[in-house]
Amino acid sequence: MNRVIARLMMTALLGLAMTTAVAESDTRLLMKTSLGDIELSLDAEKAPRTVANFLRYVDEGFYVGTIFHRVISGFMIQGGGFTVDLDRKQTHEPVRNEANNGLKNSRGAIAMARTNAPHSATAQFFINHADNGNLDYPGSDGWGYAVFGRVTRGMEVVDKIADVYTTSTNGMRNVPEQAIVIESVERIVNSN
Repeated sequence: MNRVIARLMMTALLGLAMTTAVAESDTRLLMKTSLGDIELSLDAEKAPRTVANFLRYVDEGFYVGTIFHRVISGFMIQGGGFTVDLDRKQTHEPVRNEANNGLKNSRGAIAMARTNAPHSATAQFFINHADNGNLDYPGSDGWGYAVFGRVTRGMEVVDKIADVYTTSTNGMRNVPEQAIVIESVERIVNSN
């Protein structure tokens, strides 16, 4: 009987250790914006290419000084491609669409923005302000939009961004009247 209990406890501890290891393997980021901070957890296990692509831009400092240029309350907030002057930033080659990974475009999920071409995502991303199942794989175009993480803290900041007044400018719609600037995006290093 004691051996059975010991094995059950060892199995439980091993399972807990594996769960903790997986959780610790998720990359965590802190995105500082002019309206507050947003913490993100990226899922490299389910979206390895997308996470590697996003982290490349993070590590290069690409997002510093970019804005949330497309904001639609009850839908999403999109950023990471334009400066305050609405100048488009130069990007690397597109990343292959990983929308068929089981992750959903639910409230708080971060996904890659793209054109109508399924494999066109580069640096722009969006955070879902609501559940957007219509963007999940396979979507209306057979691909959907690749989710690669989620907000773990700061949804109130996402809500604040989603509620700003928007306008049309330079041929773009849903642009915040006052720029919402991404001041920095940095990895959170575990202190353990």
